[in-house]
Amino acid sequence: MRNLVLLPGFMLNEHLWDDMRDDLATLGELSFGDIGQDIGIQAMADAVLRQAPERFFLLGFSMGGFVAQAVALKAPERVQALALLNTSSRPQTERESLGTRAQIELAQRTPFKGLTSRALASSLHPALSTDRVLLDRLQAMALSNGKEVFLRQLQTLRDSNAEDLQQLRCPVLIVASDQDKLRSVEESEEMAQQITQARLEIVRDCGHMTPMEKPRELFTLISDWIAQSRH
Repeated sequence: MRNLVLLPGFMLNEHLWDDMRDDLATLGELSFGDIGQDIGIQAMADAVLRQAPERFFLLGFSMGGFVAQAVALKAPERVQALALLNTSSRPQTERESLGTRAQIELAQRTPFKGLTSRALASSLHPALSTDRVLLDRLQAMALSNGKEVFLRQLQTLRDSNAEDLQQLRCPVLIVASDQDKLRSVEESEEMAQQITQARLEIVRDCGHMTPMEKPRELFTLISDWIAQSRH
């Protein structure tokens, strides 16, 4: 039986995959990694490896994609294939770090009320930025994670591992979305250039939240990729 380990993004959880879960379950046994209990990409990767099956296909979305890269580099003998969805290998910029520090300071002295309306809307295609159902689902995941996870994930600074990606030898699927305001197509192209066995796919007319905005299209890409991965 094939094992699939799925990692969510910032302030998300396994419900990110709800619209794809039944389809994904036809591809193998699903398990959902928790990246909310540790500070730092490497510590998160270690936690995923402790919880994961001995060998597995690894799918990482957004922040989970940074963790997935670290997992695959730490344990190449365990990761049979790697999918990097709406993510990047770029380090955190100084501007991002300043914004993060301001968020941490504010969060430490105020009650946690979830993510801002602006943050939620920016993660979706502009046409969906006022979709109450999607926005409520995203906010519910953030509230379920709570303030402690919010602070831990905010404190997780990203380092560049672009050069290390050349070490990957497993099949790699990279998925970008053309209307993603949080992670650009260019960032996905950069990763693809570093990885020998990378396959880059671009989902059209889609924002950052591909598993929720285009679940059928994303599933088709993942299913085809797994079928072509000889493991």
